[in-house]
Amino acid sequence: MRKPITYLSAGLLFTLVLGWGGCESESMEESKEAAAPQYLAYFGTYTKAEGGGEGIYAWRFDSGSGQMTEIGLAAQIVNPSFVAVHPNHQYLYAVTEDFEGEGAVSSFQIDHETGKLTLLNQVSSKGSGPCHLNLDSTGRMLAVANYGAGSTASFQVNADGTLSEAVSVMQHEGSSINEQRQKGPHAHSVNFSLDDRFVITADLGTDDLFIFKTDPATSKIEPNDPPSAKVKAGGGPRHFTFHPSGKFCYAINEMGNTITAFTWDAEAGAMEEIQMISTLPEGYTETSHTAEVRAHPSGKFLYGSNRGHDSIAVFSIDQASGMLTAIEQVSTQGKTPRNFDLDPTGQYLFAENQRTSNVVTFSVDQETGKLTPTGQVLSVPMPACLRWVPVS
Repeated sequence: MRKPITYLSAGLLFTLVLGWGGCESESMEESKEAAAPQYLAYFGTYTKAEGGGEGIYAWRFDSGSGQMTEIGLAAQIVNPSFVAVHPNHQYLYAVTEDFEGEGAVSSFQIDHETGKLTLLNQVSSKGSGPCHLNLDSTGRMLAVANYGAGSTASFQVNADGTLSEAVSVMQHEGSSINEQRQKGPHAHSVNFSLDDRFVITADLGTDDLFIFKTDPATSKIEPNDPPSAKVKAGGGPRHFTFHPSGKFCYAINEMGNTITAFTWDAEAGAMEEIQMISTLPEGYTETSHTAEVRAHPSGKFLYGSNRGHDSIAVFSIDQASGMLTAIEQVSTQGKTPRNFDLDPTGQYLFAENQRTSNVVTFSVDQETGKLTPTGQVLSVPMPACLRWVPVS
């Protein structure tokens, strides 16, 4: 770096040094932004409803500025409501809710330069209404929740990213107290434990969190002992997430408008309830149903979405006990936030409003977890899922 001039008058020297420092500071800030991680952002959507899209949409995300830049339609496919990204970031997988009387799962190759997706293969999900999917951390196994059939299916992921036919299908059994929605099982989400030894399926129809053991050699699953954990009758567990520590886990209950917190025994694959807490403001009496639940990468905060109240509920997490404390409910500035996601850095939250086809960006206060709208609003037709692919 060049040295400042030293033979000028004291006042002018002071001015030049300050100005030089300012330029250096600005340069450092520009360098910091230039070095910020870049991502592709993929949105799963609904295509068959009025106002729906054509498939999976892609955007570019700059984590330094928080800005999204639209790419457009990445792949044309029917009702790719949920997508998942392979750990090697080369492949993307999507459910298709209507396929030859059942459902399907599709694999795609990701083009990191253009953001476009190329279909590799498509297989039956072995059940109607597949609505959620996930991969284990090795990328060798994929699990799918079939809502209509009330089942969990598992698949092997081949070295070229393609999927095998289903290697196991676990049919759920049971019902619960809501006569309209809980006459039988309705699998709503699948999540691998952090060590990949278990798959947990939240079943809205039976009020169960079914626990399956995994076989990494074959990608098959089988019931664990204990085979499940329960939420309060009529709650309707929808989505589920682990705390980053692996010591706690959380189920968001669609019909009960609650989150149930559990301790997690990683050795036995067992849960013990420690708390149930509302996602809605005290005194709220209008119709609402929860949807998504996500833990902040820091493990300090938990977020859940309310459809009807149309908000994101924010909670702090006690790091010793795993228990939640309500902080706030923040409007999503749209209707029916079916899904939301935090960017991989944890600086921003993107709320996806299905009925108003808009995605609203919030900055996340790293000390309190509170959300503040940034003013950035994306237009995405009937968004239902958001997942990330690092490109730098």
